[in-house]
Amino acid sequence: MKQVSQPQGTRDFTADTIYKRDYIFQTIRQVFERHGFEPLETPAMENLDTLMGKYGEEGDQLIFKILNNGLDNPAKQEKARQDFEKILEGKNSSTITERALKYDLTIPFARFVAMHHHRLTFPFKRYQMQPVWRADRPQKGRYREFYQCDADIVGSYSLLNEVDLALIYATVFKQLQLKVSICINHRKLLNALANSCLVPNEVSIITNAIDKLDKIGIEKVKALLSEKGFSETAIQTTENYLAISGNNTEKIGQLKKMFAQDQEGLTGIADLEFILSRLPADIPLIVDPSLARGLNYYTGTIFEVKAIDVKMGSIGGGGRYDDLTGLFGVPGIPGVGISFGVDRIFDVMESLQLFNEDLQYGTRLLFFHTGDEETKTILPIMQLLREKEIACELYQEPVKFEKQFKYAEKKRIPFIAIIGSQEMAGQTCVIKHLVSGKQQTIPQNEIASYLANF
Repeated sequence: MKQVSQPQGTRDFTADTIYKRDYIFQTIRQVFERHGFEPLETPAMENLDTLMGKYGEEGDQLIFKILNNGLDNPAKQEKARQDFEKILEGKNSSTITERALKYDLTIPFARFVAMHHHRLTFPFKRYQMQPVWRADRPQKGRYREFYQCDADIVGSYSLLNEVDLALIYATVFKQLQLKVSICINHRKLLNALANSCLVPNEVSIITNAIDKLDKIGIEKVKALLSEKGFSETAIQTTENYLAISGNNTEKIGQLKKMFAQDQEGLTGIADLEFILSRLPADIPLIVDPSLARGLNYYTGTIFEVKAIDVKMGSIGGGGRYDDLTGLFGVPGIPGVGISFGVDRIFDVMESLQLFNEDLQYGTRLLFFHTGDEETKTILPIMQLLREKEIACELYQEPVKFEKQFKYAEKKRIPFIAIIGSQEMAGQTCVIKHLVSGKQQTIPQNEIASYLANF
């Protein structure tokens, strides 16, 4: 018999996991809405040309392409066979595929803005909480299907937007009781580095190499640059840049010295100083010159968040992209945004045991099945309780109490209720709290108030 499994890099979620994930989602959503963001959803799939060429060469290779349907026609099948050879060569063919699962939420959002900019009120602040897909190699903290929670502001160049987004990061992780480092850098500093290396048109090579620093170390980063034809002087300049250290003030001072003659670099430094000066002293924002964020569409500030107590990749990231809608024929709409990686946040919180043990949104009260006549009394009582937002259920079979107790314990239902013939006659109910063992007989019309005060 063939073993049943789900696709590699995907997961099934049981009730316990969903309750915990919902807690993360609700925390993030509430903070987004308190900062004035409104929700948006876009389709799971996009036209292939919407996504391709927006994430760099490595990103394009991770896009899940969807095969066209309707290939039952013999003529279409023959054409598809011919064009499949193009696919094997790494090319695209609309005969085979013209759609793809979305790689992130930012490009689909930019497509949405480009399509609807004439009726949006700018600055437009939206949040989005949906799954995305990447054909990546599955490993710890890296999945092929995962959720992102994004907040973006478009139609404004103001750096106060970056301040607002940094505050969102700090607030969410404080509420989740998760210790993090929120790092910030600026794309113009990376451009200035490319200028210093005398390769102004090769900034993407530098950012892609630097982006791997945490994984492969400085020596392999230098080797990558050497393979790309960078001179020894350029490689040494990059190493000096990555060696910048100290507190934020010290790092800013070293950056000013390094890029004293580069106006683009000085502009990036000024932006960082503005953001840092507007944040409360207790916001843990760290200037990190090694932060690159390999995506091609960033033009200004870039963010990345990492958990402090668990070895995991980034659990959040984002940045400014001041002409992303220009890719879709609508130039001149600036934007900036951040993203939360919910799946990695969940993994970190689970490993640190940060979830409340009582975190549960399921059944709160189980009525034991005591007989057919008793159910006629129990069913309307349950409906009244549900109208008062108390989740309850009736055990479906008239089995021994021991089995019904085990059912409640396994489902972690905190209260059980028993209405037998004696309780029906007295219009009472026996309620027991399974954790404490406390048991009490109360009037049936006081069940809701009893649970509320327990």
